[in-house]
Amino acid sequence: MSSTFAETEAGGVQPSATVRVWDPFVRMFHWSLVAFYAIAWATAENFTRAHVWVGYGIAALLAFRVVWGFVGPRHARFSDFVRSPRDTFAYLRAMGVGRSPRFIGHNPAGGAMIVVMIAALAATGLTGWLMVGPLWGREWIEEIHKLLADATLVLVGLHLTGVLVSSIAHGENLVRAMITGQKRAGEPGRKM
Repeated sequence: MSSTFAETEAGGVQPSATVRVWDPFVRMFHWSLVAFYAIAWATAENFTRAHVWVGYGIAALLAFRVVWGFVGPRHARFSDFVRSPRDTFAYLRAMGVGRSPRFIGHNPAGGAMIVVMIAALAATGLTGWLMVGPLWGREWIEEIHKLLADATLVLVGLHLTGVLVSSIAHGENLVRAMITGQKRAGEPGRKM
């Protein structure tokens, strides 16, 4: 743990503990994926070599992230954030009424989003590979690829909405946490 400083209501300054949550690989993966997906989206219409190579880059990132999900540090592991559908829906209901508990790592909705986005990106990559390989020239595979890319964009929008809602609900900047790797330490009596 390290210390930062937060203002008190009286205007003074008090120490506020932080904890490292996101390791360098998770943060590099996250922001590289953001950049690669933006490049893939921007180059999709022209179907350039850049689009294909960025797709391969996304596939490589996903493969490393899946491995890291089993061997990485605590908060990078799937076992830390993948919850049952029942727990995930309970969390979403609590979020809808403003009573969602704070988690140091990913909350159940965030964990579900990670799994769904990895699956959607993997399916998009697979159909892209099929388009330039064994199923080259088949219009139906191109349509599936485009549909998956569009669905992934919708997931990105949902992810950003969840980050914003959670940031507001728990008074922390989750974007900054994904840059620095640090979050505010746990609060007594709150689920993490």
